[in-house]
Amino acid sequence: MDVIGIFGNYCLDKKPAAVNWIEGRGKSVVCEAIIKEVVQVLKTNVSALVELNMLKNLVGSTIAGALGGFNAHASNIVFAIFIATGQDPAQNFESSHCITMMEAINDGRDLHILVTMPSIELRLLATIVVGSVLAGELSLMSAITAG
Repeated sequence: MDVIGIFGNYCLDKKPAAVNWIEGRGKSVVCEAIIKEVVQVLKTNVSALVELNMLKNLVGSTIAGALGGFNAHASNIVFAIFIATGQDPAQNFESSHCITMMEAINDGRDLHILVTMPSIELRLLATIVVGSVLAGELSLMSAITAG
């Protein structure tokens, strides 16, 4: 028998794949926040953010056949952090798998935002990446809804 390779490419390293979305790869991290005073701080309202997230990030991504890309621009943030910290930028494919969820709470006054990233190819930087993605998602979505 000749060994021609150690890996059978099932891990799909550096390639977007359903297996990495479902089973995770590297670190699986969740970040969430409750944003109060949305109108004052973000210059938009909770219901507009929740509606945009549903239509753009969830429905739009589903119709497009997205593979773990149910977010506004997680890959931009992940890529920037990878470049800035000397990580392998090709790991951006699986590391950018992300779903952004938003819901109105406290009778619609406050926003609960949650970002789940199941396959970040980092160890110590994983929590920084997901926190940065949450902030970026909130910023972009607020800018879109504020006009």
